[in-house]
Amino acid sequence: MTNGASEEDIYSRQGFGHSLGIQGQVGFLMVDFVNGFSDPAVFGGGNIASAIEQTHDVLMLARNRRWPVAHSRIVYADNGADANVFSAKVPGMLTLTENASISAIVPSLAPISGECIVRKTAPSAFFGTGLAPWLTMHRVETLLIAGCTTSGCVRASVVDAMCHGFRPVVIADCVGDRAMGPHQASLFDIAQKYGDVVRRASILAL
Repeated sequence: MTNGASEEDIYSRQGFGHSLGIQGQVGFLMVDFVNGFSDPAVFGGGNIASAIEQTHDVLMLARNRRWPVAHSRIVYADNGADANVFSAKVPGMLTLTENASISAIVPSLAPISGECIVRKTAPSAFFGTGLAPWLTMHRVETLLIAGCTTSGCVRASVVDAMCHGFRPVVIADCVGDRAMGPHQASLFDIAQKYGDVVRRASILAL
């Protein structure tokens, strides 16, 4: 706080936090909901399991509405030939290879025919992938986002979605992190600067 002002007051006074709203064609992106991130013994923990559970009904809604649906996975080469700065920072990421069970999307959210599956080696689902042109081809304007982790790959994907001209809408109940401090701080930051943060109930009511 500064001079008794709350963090919300400071951002509001400076003009942050305006709502983008839902406009035009809606798409749905699920970031890295894979087995390794659902397992506290690997990369999981915190509220990630709850986020996965809460996402199922949103996915069913998206399919019923025929919204374009995309999934992302972190996938490195079996021999580590594509190791990068991200994997240097978190070496365990190199275990997320194409056929490793920990890299597979969790069964409850498994993709079906027609859904985009993005393989990436960086936090953002957009960086070095075909996601942006795929969404553009499907005329997506508003991108609903679920996934993990909130402070990592979700936040990076939200920032890049905004940079590509999509309206990011993060579903707060459907994103998770292994630690709640970074999760809450990232939701605050996203809501102030990059996209909207809404509750799952408001999406299911669309």
